[in-house]
Amino acid sequence: MKLLVINGPNLNFLGIREKGIYGTQDYKYLVNMIQDKAKETGCEIECFQSNHEGAIIDRIQEAYFDGTEGIVINPGAYTHYSYAIRDALASITIPKVEIHISDITQREEFRRVSVTKDVCDHQIYGHGLDGYLMAIDFIIAKCKK
Repeated sequence: MKLLVINGPNLNFLGIREKGIYGTQDYKYLVNMIQDKAKETGCEIECFQSNHEGAIIDRIQEAYFDGTEGIVINPGAYTHYSYAIRDALASITIPKVEIHISDITQREEFRRVSVTKDVCDHQIYGHGLDGYLMAIDFIIAKCKK
């Protein structure tokens, strides 16, 4: 199974940015954790990160053509206002899970709004980096049905 994990803006600053909210593990730790999950499950999992909206949209569109069978996406701040990313996600019918490290329902008012949630099959938040593993498990289970 071929999966894609997309991380949006500032996620490359894990371990640097707001450690009390996002933890002390860095982005390399997250990627290694996901690659360990790939080995455990026998999946091919690509990690992609960009601080640029257009690059994220381009990668979602590429997923349509490259055999990707599921997407885990943490759009970062784009969650709250990028209708362009929302439309790209809506364009493809493979399983998609929106993930957030922090509990967005307990943060600033603007973070409680997700314009991308409704075009994803599931949303996970507030479980730290483990939320990524939960999202991968969700997609694997959904694809087995």
